Amino acid sequence: MKKQTKIILTVLIIAVIAVIFIYPRRDTIFGGGKEGPAAGPATGAGSSGQNLPVNVVELRPERLENVLSLTGTILPNETVNLRSEISGLVSRISFREGEFVKKGSPLVYLNDDELKAQYQRLEYTKKLFESQENRQKQLLEKEAISQEEYDIVLNQFNTNLADLRLVEAQLNKTIIVAPFDGVLGLRQISEGSVIGTADVIASIVNIDPIKVEFSIPERYANLVELGSKIYFTNEAGGEEAEGTVYAFEPTIDAGTRTLRLRATSSNKGRRFLPGMFARIRYILGVEEDALMVPSESIIPELNGYKVFIVNTEGKVEERQVSIGTRTERYVQIVNGLNEGDLVLTTGVLQVRAGMPVNYNKIN
Repeated sequence: MKKQTKIILTVLIIAVIAVIFIYPRRDTIFGGGKEGPAAGPATGAGSSGQNLPVNVVELRPERLENVLSLTGTILPNETVNLRSEISGLVSRISFREGEFVKKGSPLVYLNDDELKAQYQRLEYTKKLFESQENRQKQLLEKEAISQEEYDIVLNQFNTNLADLRLVEAQLNKTIIVAPFDGVLGLRQISEGSVIGTADVIASIVNIDPIKVEFSIPERYANLVELGSKIYFTNEAGGEEAEGTVYAFEPTIDAGTRTLRLRATSSNKGRRFLPGMFARIRYILGVEEDALMVPSESIIPELNGYKVFIVNTEGKVEERQVSIGTRTERYVQIVNGLNEGDLVLTTGVLQVRAGMPVNYNKIN
């Protein structure tokens, strides 16, 4: 009984398979199937038929800013670690940590008692040598002494003057002054300490204006111009600040293949501090009539790049193009396309030259 059941099931399965294969063929042979719509060339958006639907953009001249997104570092306009030119005892400190000082403001006084005593002694001898020189000069005019005797006295007088200037210069070094306008850092010395020429008193930093240092790839080196603008902000975000490129290295860094530049910017509110990280937009140039296409429209080839366009007959046409500047989403077309061309943005892998398509313009 089981054997008969298996035979019956096998026959039924074979019959079902035969019906599946034979029924469509009969519809085709005897005209039982429904006739599909006839294919015809597309003439524009909204055309009916079985043509491949694609999106296109119409090329229009637009403003292109060649902008590089970079990172950089905030630098002070000027910075110095204050040190004394001579060794000495600190007798007075006349600044407060973190305050703003003007150029030439006295900051530290060293003990100058010995130098003042030397200066006073030389002042006394100066008067003596000066009177001697005057008398010898009068005697020389009367030919009462020789030229050699006069020269000896004159030399003593000039030597005394030189010693006076030397002591005066050393006295000036006992007062450490601010070399430029800036903000003082933390104090490293105390009153009563003896400091040497290697000891740091404090740092002084000029942070208005500030400098921004950054590097660009070497392929953009020829586009750099002094006076070009950058826009930057720090990690805290906020409104972008504007800077101006004022200098760049005359050589390319062989290790990184980059060119180092510096820009300067106002920092009135002291928002930026030296050492900060900066996010930079560097505008290399502006082109008013650039032709831009979406990056997905560009097809790379061995000999360059190509795009597909839709011609006036609604058929696909292949164009070899030369590209220029790239942005995040678009690529500049330098050669190969004209204003008003309809460039495919979808279906670029399915279409072939001469293929009719249904296209839809997008903005």
